[in-house]
Amino acid sequence: MGAPRIVRVDPVRPEKDRLAVAVDVLRGGGIVAFPTETVYGLGAPVTRVDALIKIFRVKGRPPDNPLIVHIATWDQLHEVAVVDSDTIERLGEVWPGPVTVVLRRRRVPDVVTAGRDTVAVRMPGHPAALALIELLGEPIAAPSANKAGKPSPTAAQHVVEDLDGDVDLVVDGGETFFGVESTIVDLTGETPTLLRPGPLTVEELERVFGPVKVPDFARGLSEPDAALAPGMKYRHYAPEKPLVIVASDMAAMASALAERGLTPCMYWVGPEEPPHLDKTRVIVLGGDPYEVARNLYNGLRMLDKEDCDIGLFPAIEEKGIGLAIMNRVRKASRGSSVPI
Repeated sequence: MGAPRIVRVDPVRPEKDRLAVAVDVLRGGGIVAFPTETVYGLGAPVTRVDALIKIFRVKGRPPDNPLIVHIATWDQLHEVAVVDSDTIERLGEVWPGPVTVVLRRRRVPDVVTAGRDTVAVRMPGHPAALALIELLGEPIAAPSANKAGKPSPTAAQHVVEDLDGDVDLVVDGGETFFGVESTIVDLTGETPTLLRPGPLTVEELERVFGPVKVPDFARGLSEPDAALAPGMKYRHYAPEKPLVIVASDMAAMASALAERGLTPCMYWVGPEEPPHLDKTRVIVLGGDPYEVARNLYNGLRMLDKEDCDIGLFPAIEEKGIGLAIMNRVRKASRGSSVPI
């Protein structure tokens, strides 16, 4: 296919004539990477099964891992899901925004839902994503625009690095706003259940939907039996090099590894200056949790580019967006261990 075309748009006031180029590609059966407020998505019209299958192929995505349907209007919500007026009223408090809800499906191809009777839907809060869907005139189904299992893209360059030659067009809207994927909450049961933590925190969800159940798999502590929504099953967000979560003194761990002849990359979180250690590289993620989340995936990508052998990530408090950060890091570190 060759290198993808790149169309640059203003992330706040996206130019419709530039987005029209992407719409032409989508209507012609192509796949387009586009920015959302969370990460870049790789999308196709929800009705184009041929293009949706292509997304799974170029990502190497397992077919039992469903996609998220991105909508721009409430009418589009009714087209793809069964939803009552009370739920719509509650969704009006969080949409457009970085939260996905799982509802009973209506008219959606099986490839989108992995054959399940539910569908994951969200109305993105990024002006370029909303404008693209509005111009297309129908929902766009999309996972993140990266190879399956790798860190999600938070900039157009990340998409090109992962999918160069496999994507038809990239809409470049600059860096994403939040840096981690949307919160996913299942609304099909008696009690709303968190399936994937994200920028909209549990505390914020509960103010809208009431008490929310948080199972162990939403914390990244276990694997669910099935992928009810994206990001639940399989190893995700992972660099090639091993990544280890450190709950104790990270500087001491780094020094111990250096004494064994290894070069660690130490992720630094918090407002303090990182220590200067011999034979240790430091990747600074930020001083506050939202800054850490915004820089997380770029930091995980840096691990494979730095001249080091292993990444050390500090265990952080799982409150607010900290829950989403630790969910992603646990999945990225699954199977990794400290070399002995």
